[in-house]
Amino acid sequence: MQKSFTDQLGQEITINFPPQRIISVVPSQTELLFDLGLDQEIIGLTKFCIHPIEKFAERTKVGGTKKLNIDLIRDLKPDLIIGNKEENTQSDIEELAIDFPVWMSDIFTLDDAMKTISQIGALVDRVPEASYLNHLINAGFTDLKTLALQNYINKKMAYLIWRKPYMAAGKNTFIDDVLLSNGMTNVVSQSRYPSVTLSELKALNPELILLSSEPYPFAEKHIEEINMVLPNAKIMLVDGEMFSWYGSRLVKAVQYFFEFQKELY
Repeated sequence: MQKSFTDQLGQEITINFPPQRIISVVPSQTELLFDLGLDQEIIGLTKFCIHPIEKFAERTKVGGTKKLNIDLIRDLKPDLIIGNKEENTQSDIEELAIDFPVWMSDIFTLDDAMKTISQIGALVDRVPEASYLNHLINAGFTDLKTLALQNYINKKMAYLIWRKPYMAAGKNTFIDDVLLSNGMTNVVSQSRYPSVTLSELKALNPELILLSSEPYPFAEKHIEEINMVLPNAKIMLVDGEMFSWYGSRLVKAVQYFFEFQKELY
């Protein structure tokens, strides 16, 4: 049976439904597909799609998110490719879309993430499973917002994702929306992922600086480095997957943020 869907960039694709040969080129969406029960259908993924790790080893690696192996993907003959506007390279996606149905997400908020889970659930014939995941995510993050208000968590903070140069998650990002849900206000007012110096950060006077584990692997030594310039800020290492993965990882993120909030009281 053929069925048509419109992705989040407004592009219509027609697929053989339900799809039997899926390639996912975004780690958080790969994890989602496995959690929706598509063990047999996922034939390819990127070298960064490491969750769940036991599934990763068994699948063909089709390159990295920014540099896909187009010839290998062609050889695999997928009947559906699932990507993301921010994480994948436009030219790769456009080239693949000539020969294969490519469905793209474009995510900025928790609501966008849940909408994506619903839409991917429909795309791969897993609507009940997707609805259940969204139920857990919605309930969990509603509780987190309530707890943040009850405990008067209202921290001015910055979230760093890169070093040399330092780069922060700014406004209009999924990370920023997750921070807001946990009672934090981003001092970085620029959109997306601007470069920022430590002296510029000092002028913004954050109470809290979060150092992500990805894409740059911040470590304890970087806390000392930043603390020398911003001695009054609390600096914490955090699990970047919990702040930036927007698929089924959000279910696990709820418990992480319950514990995280306790450190901010």
